[in-house]
Parts: sequence; C-alpha cells; structure tokens
Amino acid sequence: MSKKDHWDRIYGEKVEADLSWHQDDPTVSLELMLQAGLTSKSSVVDIGAGTSRVVDRLLELGLCDISVLDLSDCAIKSARRRLGDRGKKVNWIVADVTTWKTTRVFDIWHDRAVFHFLVNPADRAAYVDQLSNSLALDGHAVIATFAPDGPTKCSGLDVVRYSPESLNEVLGERFTLVTHRFHLHLTPWDLEQSFQYSLFQKTL
Repeated sequence: MSKKDHWDRIYGEKVEADLSWHQDDPTVSLELMLQAGLTSKSSVVDIGAGTSRVVDRLLELGLCDISVLDLSDCAIKSARRRLGDRGKKVNWIVADVTTWKTTRVFDIWHDRAVFHFLVNPADRAAYVDQLSNSLALDGHAVIATFAPDGPTKCSGLDVVRYSPESLNEVLGERFTLVTHRFHLHLTPWDLEQSFQYSLFQKTL
C-alpha cells in the first residue's frame, strides 16, 4: 500500500475520536509560533496537517496567508468541510512534502508529527531541503516529533524518535535551535504519548 493510500484509508475510515494524534486545541504549537513572532501578517504552512485545529486557530488570529498541506485528500476534504466558508481563505495542498514543489517562501513552517515518520534517510534529506527552500531567511520552523521515550510506532508505521538536539543535528547547520518543549499528549482514550516540540530559526 502506498503512503497516500495508507493515510487516505486512515482518514476515510476513522472519526477524530479514533485518531491517537487528535488535539482539540494545539496549544504548544501556537505558543511556539507566537514566540517566533507570529502576527496576522505572517505566512504559515502547516505540513501534514491532517484534520488539525492549527488552521482554525490561525484564522481566529486573523491570518490571511495560510497554506495547509497533507498527503491525504480525505484529510484535506474533512478539514475543508469543518471550516466551511472560512476555509476559502486557506490554500489547500494535497502533496507529499518530500516531493512537493513550490516557488514561494513562508515565515513559519509547522509540522506536528510528520518528520518522525520519515525512516528513510533519503526522505529525511528531501524534507530538510524542502524546509530550507520554503522558509525565508530568519524564518522559523516548529517541528514536533515523538520524544526519545515516546512510542516506536504510530498508525501501524515505524517512527524515528528525537530529542531537540538530535533533531537539530539532522536539520543541519542552516538551522539554529531556539527553544523546545517536552509535552505529554493525551490520546482520545487517555493514553500518554511523549512528544518534543522544537522551534528552529533558519540562519543560513
């Protein structure tokens, strides 16, 4: 099964209460974006957003330049239905971040739980290149992954766990670690999952 088929099946068959990663309120992500200088004039891309509420919060803050990317067309359609008319203000993108092509840059890149699925070094390298090419100089990236004591699998797939420091090593010298948060995510069925959220600045 292809990656796209896998995620289309997940989002097509399950309601949000069955998704371990669902958050009613993406508090940590928004805190770090605000620390990065998020304003209503910022341009933001949410990578692997699924049905995340990040886009809802950004719209509430008055942002007009929001892009939402996910591999799953089912996830994108679900998020668009939830937002209704508000979703017309959003640039919706169905694509694999490792092969996505864009000619523009963003002020803030947000990724909660995509990078840790990239177990292939070539996919990680392609992601880092895309991040570097898509982020403005001095722009910021908020990247959340399972922490070193987090799960080793998610949705039936292997993951790679990271500390803020090990993630910084993978991103390379173009990015500087600004700050981080460790966070215990509570799944809809009350299981704790250990995440790390890291804020990086593109300095080269």
